Amino acid sequence: MPQTKDELPDALYRAAQVRTLDARLIAAGTPGFELMQRAARATWRALVRQWPAATAMTVVAGHGNNAGDGYLVAALARRAGWSVRVLAVGEPQRLQGDAALAHAEAVAAGVPVQGWSAAAELHGIVLDALLGTGLSGDVREPCAAAIAAINASGLPVAAVDIPSGLCADTGRVLGAAVHADLTVTFIGLKLGLFTGDAADHVGAVVFNDLHAAAETFSGMPAAAHRLNVSNLPRLTPRAPTAHKGRFGHVLLMGGDHGFGGAILLSSESALRSGAGMVSLATRPEHVPAALGRLPETMVLGTSSANQLMGLLDKVSVLVVGPGLGQASWGRALLSAAANAPLPQVWDADALNLLAAGAVKLPVDSVITPHPGEAARLLGISTAQVQADRPAAALALSKKYAAVVVLKGSGSLIAAADGRLAVCHQGHPAMATAGLGDVLAGLVGALRAQGMDAFAAACLAVWLHANAGAQQGKFGRGLAASDLIPAIRQLLEEQAPCLK
Repeated sequence: MPQTKDELPDALYRAAQVRTLDARLIAAGTPGFELMQRAARATWRALVRQWPAATAMTVVAGHGNNAGDGYLVAALARRAGWSVRVLAVGEPQRLQGDAALAHAEAVAAGVPVQGWSAAAELHGIVLDALLGTGLSGDVREPCAAAIAAINASGLPVAAVDIPSGLCADTGRVLGAAVHADLTVTFIGLKLGLFTGDAADHVGAVVFNDLHAAAETFSGMPAAAHRLNVSNLPRLTPRAPTAHKGRFGHVLLMGGDHGFGGAILLSSESALRSGAGMVSLATRPEHVPAALGRLPETMVLGTSSANQLMGLLDKVSVLVVGPGLGQASWGRALLSAAANAPLPQVWDADALNLLAAGAVKLPVDSVITPHPGEAARLLGISTAQVQADRPAAALALSKKYAAVVVLKGSGSLIAAADGRLAVCHQGHPAMATAGLGDVLAGLVGALRAQGMDAFAAACLAVWLHANAGAQQGKFGRGLAASDLIPAIRQLLEEQAPCLK
């Protein structure tokens, strides 16, 4: 069976880096055609494991090395007795180097090769060997028509290295992209397989390093790292002598008129994620609801920011923004927070006010924007953020000297020193209101328990996504508060209380 994503390597690379790694392998003595043969064999094995009853294949091939892989897979399938043919998008005579050798091998094996046309029929498994990782601009014709035909076929689809039309660096669809059920990728995992639009296109992922030795990667820092259970930052397990004073005091600020629920979700998340003490500053009208739902929190009905002055001296972490609003009340509370020398987590309207220039972000902060908020913070469009999510996350971290959680499919955690982590877990049922409020409270609780900003953000995002994946199995209708018990359970598995 294909590897689960937690069995894949942690390191993620950009396309240019993988091309450099490929060149290093060749320079170290492995001929390029041998690497192509290894890639083809890896793809063939993955196909047979994924679809053991299959006996037919259509390879849609372009005119680069990606096509060469496809021709060699076709030859393997033919020798195994499959019914197989190649539809060539572009003239095979244009193939050069190793790709031309691969074409010759397929022809020698008896594989029929015919030119692509809109009338061509696809049969069996469709192998996408059309475009590789070097694509930068939008897909052009006739490749766009071939992609559309593959997607409309209703047949099982496997992609060689990356689904054609998906950007290997950003996960953005470049005009059109193949929807694959299986992607077999080589040498180094591509960053674009795990963020942006990737989840809609890659299917199951199988990785093969083509026998690249460890020294091949020497001096090649990964562009990012995947978060998984084996590399997560961890809280220290709690000793039997633990007491609340050791685990911080989180103050959450927000909940203007009409938005009281958001700050309650954040407060409950902070409480259930292990903060030693939790205080809540919200509108006086929301105090009864807060005490009714969360009697364990200390609730301060706050009409004026002046009422916070004594409390700010007693807490260890601030979470600001859920339900804050952008009226004078919220602006006053945010101003008080901005002047407090404390680790902070800013979300929602705190970010909108930050983007408007109303305040300055304190040092040692975590900000948790969704793409629209990120766009306002950077002064660009949401489409531009989504076009290159890794670049946007890193730009935000440098601009604000903060740890950034850029939410969305393939959430990104960026630090001002260039570190970048990717969390590709989650579930479509998480597309609902309030989940960001839960995340903000969780980050605050982890910071209160002693984690630094980047570690807390990474662990919080992973816990949040995997709790969503657990609860998402029950289908749509997920409520944000459903995540909180699941987060508590996952956190205990990661850092148990000792008995």
